[in-house]
This record gives sequence, structure tokens and C-alpha cells, in this order.
Amino acid sequence: MKFNEYQYECSKLAIYPNRLNNFVYPTLGLVGESGEVAEKIKKVIRDKGGKLDNETIIELKKELGDVMWYLAALCDELNLSMEDVAITNIKKLNSRKERNVLKGEGDNR
Repeated sequence: MKFNEYQYECSKLAIYPNRLNNFVYPTLGLVGESGEVAEKIKKVIRDKGGKLDNETIIELKKELGDVMWYLAALCDELNLSMEDVAITNIKKLNSRKERNVLKGEGDNR
């Protein structure tokens, strides 16, 4: 599935207040779901000695899907396509690589 196909399918399932005029709701959802991913990883470190098992990977896959869903919704709210966001990101990272600044600080390096 391509990013734009995914985004379109997600848009058919997006039901929340003031849809397409509410960037706050999907932003909070994105942060919340990202936090759930972090929680699961934290528990791997705490309870499983840092070793991932298949059950945890399956659960992480579900949570990462939720992250993607909220990312798609936020892109809709900002009138962006996920595909364009992905392309822009790869161009940015390739530019950093070419300039030997992949490591370092600052968004605009």
C-alpha cells in the first residue's frame, strides 16, 4: 500500500470533533500513541532485559499502526499528503548525508 492510498483509507475512518478544521486532536492522538510505543519499549527494558519477543513485536506493530493513523489524520488537517511528507523527509536526509551533517543538532543543518 502506498502512503496516499493509506491516507485516503484512513480519512474514511476519521471521526472526531471538527474534522478537517482541528489539527489539535490528531496531534494529541499522535503524541499519545507514540507514548504507548515508548511505554512498551520501556517495559521491554524493565521486564525483559532489553530483549524483544514476538508477542511484544506484534503489540508494537499495532501501536505503530495507530501512530500512522494519527499521522495520516494530521496530514489531512494540514492539507499535506503523506507521500509528499515522506519525499520531503528523504530529500532532507539525503542532503544532510551529502553535506556530512546527519549527526549533529538543529533542524536546519
